[in-house]
Amino acid sequence: MACMLWPNVARGTATKTPPARQEAPQDTGFLNRKIELHGVSYRFQVYLPEDWRRDDGKKWPIILSLHGRGERGSEGMWQTQFGLAEEVRDHPERWPFVIVMPQCPLNAHWTDPAMLELAMAALDQESAEFHGDPARTYLTGLSMGGYGAWELAKAHPHRWAAIAIAASGVFWSYEPDRWQQANVLPAEYARAMGHTPVWLFHGSLDTTVLPRQSVLMFDALKETGGDVRFWLYEGLLHDCWTRAYDEPDLPRWLLDHRTPVAPETFAEFLMIPLHPPAIKLTTAQLDSVTGQYREPNGHGVGIIFRQGDQLFEKTSGGEVIGLEAESADSFFRPGDATGAHTVHLTFERDALGHVTSYVLDDSRHEEHWAKAPSANK
Repeated sequence: MACMLWPNVARGTATKTPPARQEAPQDTGFLNRKIELHGVSYRFQVYLPEDWRRDDGKKWPIILSLHGRGERGSEGMWQTQFGLAEEVRDHPERWPFVIVMPQCPLNAHWTDPAMLELAMAALDQESAEFHGDPARTYLTGLSMGGYGAWELAKAHPHRWAAIAIAASGVFWSYEPDRWQQANVLPAEYARAMGHTPVWLFHGSLDTTVLPRQSVLMFDALKETGGDVRFWLYEGLLHDCWTRAYDEPDLPRWLLDHRTPVAPETFAEFLMIPLHPPAIKLTTAQLDSVTGQYREPNGHGVGIIFRQGDQLFEKTSGGEVIGLEAESADSFFRPGDATGAHTVHLTFERDALGHVTSYVLDDSRHEEHWAKAPSANK
């Protein structure tokens, strides 16, 4: 009987090794978040770079980003479809920041005191959890979000290492009476902000938020000895933020600044052309790039051809698009005034000077199209 019981006894006294605990994979990218404020729950988003780590103790630069009027809601995600969030998806390597993206509810505006409180509470919450660096905390906003950004810049001038605002100002479209204070309001904001570095962007053809809004703020900041840059995009409408957030210098400019801000007087105004200056090429130069080109997967075929002194591209979908030259080997598709990305074609040549391919770059990604052998070769 002892022999019969032994296996059960042995099993009962054996030391059991607990299964190894599987740690949940660390989430990065765009994350769903929630905050409770005065008994109300708000959904929003935070972006974490791929190399963000919870346990490394590293402090991260952090951006508070305020969306425009069209992205209001309560689902917490519309604000990730435009502006800075779109650019982060296109070029994550340019944006090594934690980015806090609260959402303004419908029928509210970022300039409402409750919404400004929401924006700051979301920033504080995410800064504490995701290691935001107090010395590298930045602010940005577009359109209606820019209205809110100006309010936060005025109310918390020492919180921000630098500020970028697109297509906005301090004269809210839903309170037109503010224009009656055009002689005093810009100076009030400028004096409150002191030397906080500001970069303004606007489209020259914007009829939603007039470029004069940025002009007045630029003049006020310049007059008070502030640190301000203003880029006016020639030919763009309201959406100048697609172009602005795509500027490679913008994230570098932000990171160049820390708090406390060193007092600096600087003022720069630039008119930025919609496209590079076009040049005329000889017919021989144009002919050197004509031919059939295959897309990277080898299926689609595009054709570059000349008519007179004009070069055209027939895409694999059959659309015919004119091309303008900025050099003998670089061409662009003239766009419209919507703020869309400009498409560039850069032709590559072999040692004998024969074109072998072109690189299509729409500022979001690159495609390498190989030239098909000529039929007469």
